[in-house]
Amino acid sequence: MKKTTSGLAVWKILAGSFLLLGLVAAIDRYSRGLGATTNLSDTFPWGLWIGFDILVGVGLAAGGFIVAGTVHILNLERFKPILRPSILTAFLGYLLVIAGLMVDLGRPWAIWHALIYWNPRSVMFEVAWCVMLYTTVLALEFSPVVFERFKLRRAQRIIKSIAIPLVAVGVLLSTLHQSSLGSLFLIIPGRMNPLWYSNILPFLFIISCVAAGLSMIIFESYLSSRVFKKEIELPLLSDISRVIAVVLALYFTVRVQDLISRDALQLVFQPTYQSVLFLGEMLVGVVLPFFLLLSKRMRASKTGLFYSSLFVILGFVAHRINTAITSMEQWPNKVYVPSWQELAITIALVTAGFATFGIMARYFPVFATESPSNEKRKSLRFEQVVFETSPSDSAVPAIGKPE
Repeated sequence: MKKTTSGLAVWKILAGSFLLLGLVAAIDRYSRGLGATTNLSDTFPWGLWIGFDILVGVGLAAGGFIVAGTVHILNLERFKPILRPSILTAFLGYLLVIAGLMVDLGRPWAIWHALIYWNPRSVMFEVAWCVMLYTTVLALEFSPVVFERFKLRRAQRIIKSIAIPLVAVGVLLSTLHQSSLGSLFLIIPGRMNPLWYSNILPFLFIISCVAAGLSMIIFESYLSSRVFKKEIELPLLSDISRVIAVVLALYFTVRVQDLISRDALQLVFQPTYQSVLFLGEMLVGVVLPFFLLLSKRMRASKTGLFYSSLFVILGFVAHRINTAITSMEQWPNKVYVPSWQELAITIALVTAGFATFGIMARYFPVFATESPSNEKRKSLRFEQVVFETSPSDSAVPAIGKPE
């Protein structure tokens, strides 16, 4: 017990230090401007804040619309125990994406212009509107957790009555801008390295975010079970891992076939800086977790699922950063290295996300807490449990329980 308490104290001190350093960096950025506090330039107008904070943040939040659509549209109610954690992850992810965007914009006070000055031919305009609308949808989807905590029954009933159309709109909006983020790079074919530039970038972005979003669910489930003792049925996460394996196989096949069709596969085997990072991205983030998840033993182990999902997330992060940054570099003549302010703010945003998830998991009904009998479960109607977690059967092995 003392070791656990001591460990939590250390993490709290580290988190507080990261947040404080990020605040100092943010004050410096807003007081002196982008030019004086970042290593951005005309050559690299998009750096860490776009490549990681936005492209990665949006992708890792994809589990929200996938699980919501699975539960409410496909009516697969057995996945309800992971619905609320998925929605919370997505909601926090989008809030942090907005925070990162506010730091990256040269004139953040003008961000509201997209509401009035329309440019429907711009991909950025479509992304801006989808992010605004989907963040609103996520707030509404997560609101029953808050209403339940404060016993606001009438508000709960109102949200439940619009659950299905709300989820449908969320799936549509999320799908649109997940792919549109890839479309942003289609206008610079001459700048990007052929290993990452492709006409099917929007399709690659949507495939990769599905694998990453589902992996984030497993990743957070494991951490929650260790820190907060919040358990999720292991068979559910095992089923999710099977989907991840299929998506990884599809992604690998499409990616390799695309390189072959563009006669760019030969670049993979050249001794260059980009080829090394490309191989690392594919081997660590796609090939390795795919073979791990093929093993029934790994899928039945909470530790095996955790490390498999971690590799997928690392590969996804590498792909987005390589697309936004590495593909533009020409080593050693043109290289982008983030400033300490960029690193500090990014680390602070990630820390804020984990800390907020922990607070919500501790004080709000994010995870299932009770296990009703099978008879009671059968008697529940679907429309009566919209946006409510489906309690797990105590006989089913769960993350955090001895195997």
